[in-house]
Amino acid sequence: MRVLVLGGDGYLGWPTAMHFSARGDEVAIVDNFAKRQWELEEGIEPLAAIPPLHRRVRRWKEISGNDIALMVGDLCNHRFVYKVIREFKPDAIVHYGEQPSAPYSMQDRTTAVYTQTNNIEGTMNVLFAMRAHCPDAHLVKLGTMGEYGTPNIDIEEGWLELEHNGRKDRVLFPKRPGSFYHLSKVHDSANIEFTCRIWDMRATDLNQGVVYGIETDQTVLHPDLETSFHYDDVFGTVLNRFLVQAAIGCPLTVYGKGGQTRGFLNIKDTIQCVALAVDNPADRGDFRVFNQFTEQFSVLQLAEMVVAAAKRNGQDTQIDHLENPRVELEDHYYNAKHSKLVDLGLRPNLLTEAVLDAMYQTVCRHVDFVDRNVMNPRIQWSSEKADR
Repeated sequence: MRVLVLGGDGYLGWPTAMHFSARGDEVAIVDNFAKRQWELEEGIEPLAAIPPLHRRVRRWKEISGNDIALMVGDLCNHRFVYKVIREFKPDAIVHYGEQPSAPYSMQDRTTAVYTQTNNIEGTMNVLFAMRAHCPDAHLVKLGTMGEYGTPNIDIEEGWLELEHNGRKDRVLFPKRPGSFYHLSKVHDSANIEFTCRIWDMRATDLNQGVVYGIETDQTVLHPDLETSFHYDDVFGTVLNRFLVQAAIGCPLTVYGKGGQTRGFLNIKDTIQCVALAVDNPADRGDFRVFNQFTEQFSVLQLAEMVVAAAKRNGQDTQIDHLENPRVELEDHYYNAKHSKLVDLGLRPNLLTEAVLDAMYQTVCRHVDFVDRNVMNPRIQWSSEKADR
């Protein structure tokens, strides 16, 4: 297959590109390195330095013998997007190429507007280019479970069978996003569903939970092939932050009571899920939605698991409850369905003690590079920061 990976320099994009290349697909990746620029602007960096993408691509060819084509450009430049899709003619497009941080989107007016315009315009350009040059291709779009929010009913996989005043219909599940980032994903979903319905496109929307993990089958082959690990308050995830805090002997910072419950999955399962979606494409006209996660945990549960992992590895740490900088329910019902990918063959890698211990030990090898100044929350959801 010809697989185009948008956002191929990222935490998920790079391992995804290597996975498809390793199995013999023809792979091209697109990136404009905006994420690296955002990191510079925020004064943060991954736990371990990540080589330039050009070097990663060269190293991959040396090790695997396989080429990955690299195309540098911005998805918000429609001429660039049309050129890439016209020349590469992908069978499948895996779309990670968006601003991925809820805190970044809530920082101020500038970052909120940028997140919306960058994410929505880029996806619209991809949709129009597909219609013009590869209308039979399958779009696999990385969405987020955060689109749903925390409704007081079971979360279905994208669609809801509704009965109202004696009549029935099938509608997209109601969305209650918690940040401008998550709201941009809601707009993406609506736009993609529209093009499937009106233009007879084919797409799979992967509403992904929080991803953890550092290693895939390809990233372990050479240090140049490793992917990024963020633990900071802007681009980091909660489990990464807890592991780093435990490794340096700091209290684990739980926002509020810690009852916030979300879906989680291993990075290896992200790769599995994307491959399953690519290998089992949606039909023409079908907007297919999969809830992509394997387990549900509360923030406090994760903190307690990391405390136990640190103790098993000879480090005592404790939990510190901070005032929650976000506007979110801390006590809520959460039951999200996630069976469709399992039906296609997903075999989950669960968050076992062994997995946690391995991640903790990896973090411990890099403690000299930890920046202690970037873990406490600096962005308040409800602040009235001046426009910029």
